[in-house]
Amino acid sequence: MNNYIEKNILPLVTKPITYLGNEVNAVHKIPDAAMIRFAFAFPDTYEVGMSHLGMKILYGLLNEEKDIWCERVFAPWVDMEEQLRRHDLPLYGLESMMPLNDYDFVGFTLQYEMSFSNILNMLELGKITLRSAQRKEAEPFVIAGGPCAYNPEPLSDFIDIFVIGEAEEVILKIMATHREWKKTGGARQDFLKMAAAIEGVYVPAFYAVSYDEATGVITAFTPLVEAAPATIRKQFIEDLDQAYFPDKIVVSYTETVHDRISYEIFRGCGRGCRFCQAGMIYRPTREKTVPTIQSKIKALIAATGYDEVSLSSLSTGDYSEIETLIKNLVCDAEANKVSISLPSLRIDSLSIEMLEEIQKVRKAGLTLAPEAGTQRMRDVINKGVTEENLLDTVRTAFEKGWGHVKLYFMIGLPGETLDDIEGIANLGQKVVDEYYKIDRESRNKSLKVVLSASSFVPKPFTPFQWMGQNTPEEFKNKQRHLKASIKERKISYSWHDSGVSFLEAVFARGDRRLGLVLEKAHQKGCRFDGWGEYFDLQKWTEAFAEAGIDPDFYALRNRDYDEILPWDFIDTGVTKKFLKAEAQKAEAALTTPFCPENCSNCGIMEFKKGWKCNG
Repeated sequence: MNNYIEKNILPLVTKPITYLGNEVNAVHKIPDAAMIRFAFAFPDTYEVGMSHLGMKILYGLLNEEKDIWCERVFAPWVDMEEQLRRHDLPLYGLESMMPLNDYDFVGFTLQYEMSFSNILNMLELGKITLRSAQRKEAEPFVIAGGPCAYNPEPLSDFIDIFVIGEAEEVILKIMATHREWKKTGGARQDFLKMAAAIEGVYVPAFYAVSYDEATGVITAFTPLVEAAPATIRKQFIEDLDQAYFPDKIVVSYTETVHDRISYEIFRGCGRGCRFCQAGMIYRPTREKTVPTIQSKIKALIAATGYDEVSLSSLSTGDYSEIETLIKNLVCDAEANKVSISLPSLRIDSLSIEMLEEIQKVRKAGLTLAPEAGTQRMRDVINKGVTEENLLDTVRTAFEKGWGHVKLYFMIGLPGETLDDIEGIANLGQKVVDEYYKIDRESRNKSLKVVLSASSFVPKPFTPFQWMGQNTPEEFKNKQRHLKASIKERKISYSWHDSGVSFLEAVFARGDRRLGLVLEKAHQKGCRFDGWGEYFDLQKWTEAFAEAGIDPDFYALRNRDYDEILPWDFIDTGVTKKFLKAEAQKAEAALTTPFCPENCSNCGIMEFKKGWKCNG
């Protein structure tokens, strides 16, 4: 099959190099009958998937085992899919070009709800039976993990095994169980029962869900076999300094979305933003030490030749020794012209010294996330930063020569008004004003301020998991209002498709009844739904109608605090009681009166007790 694909298929597609698997540091092994063949499947393009840090870690971890060969497979672009279907060829793993249905495991990482349709498409292209209940004995076990696995129910008809938590803690236990099962010569169901006994593993086939006929809400979630626990506990690595990280990673021959070394310096976040799922599910916060980080990054630079290192975490500036780390890394890397970037900075965790250090080799744009345009909304979401924090930071950046600033916001947050929307434009204007306060001779000659406003999507295991989303029309009205509120030509504005955000909310808060919708949408040709040119809301609307499912039930409905949620059987370590208390604090913040004047230090607080300043 290898020669046929290279001669007859790849010359007809764009970026044929992404379908060959012969990159620097790719792993090739000589297989035998006892070897476990594992296909790490990323349900998006090669360029997106090769930027994913988790894939790099698990690819290295599994291939460290002599009797496991982990290969990569990505969602083929539409031209490659057309050729595979036309020639009746299966989707394959890159390293060996073995058909997907010949592997022991096909493991999907679930990073984004809008990639769910790609999962079904990849299974079909790999000639694997879509529904897990109908798979034959010899077919691969389909396994999945990642942040979207914290609500696994919408995919429960198609996935045999979910890993809940950090896969490094679980995946080798599953592989060891598979070795034992093969020795027994047992049936497929036997392995699934053995796997279900591993802590952090969820096998959806072993559970039944009951619903109220009148309201449609869940009334019971029941294990069906003894091996299936009533509660699945998230798995996490306690000592991150001892966690596996490869000394070398695959280097692509083509540009990827994040074409650099990405190195994780800590996991978790203690900030407690009420919209942020990652901040809740990745608790507790765990750090790597400075020497560990330095030595690993040195090894990765030597093995790859990359000239940029990105320090990965939910909030890199919160690392306890961040200034020491930056100084040490810049000292190590400066001679080789390797730059250090910090992609996830808190506005209130930046310092002048850090800004000076990270721009020594190469000055990139500055990206900050105020999240909301008014202090009122920042209090509702528990963001914990002020307008003063933001303006102090950008002022310092402009003084140090920055000219490109990107600000991330969300619209559609619970309790938001049009005044809050206008606050985003006002904040952008104040950033521009800070630039013009800097002496003309010392500031950057070019200014660009980008306001990026995503649409709020309520996520499981956050205080906002009970809150309904804005309707697509409400989102469109707010987007139009924000655009009209921007008067400064130095400010540009980008936004998300409201239909995409609506569907994301449906699957983020959905249950296993959505499996039928996914299947019907797949039959209509839905895939690459996160890509604007291929997202087709009309096809999804038809799929919901044919399945008899109302999507508003999942996305728009406010839920009662005592309702059984589809993901309630998962224990993340953050209690529902805590999330409820945070949700009630958000509700209280919405009713706290704010001063109507959008200024600061006006003295009005002295005679309007109970008000909060909006400046």
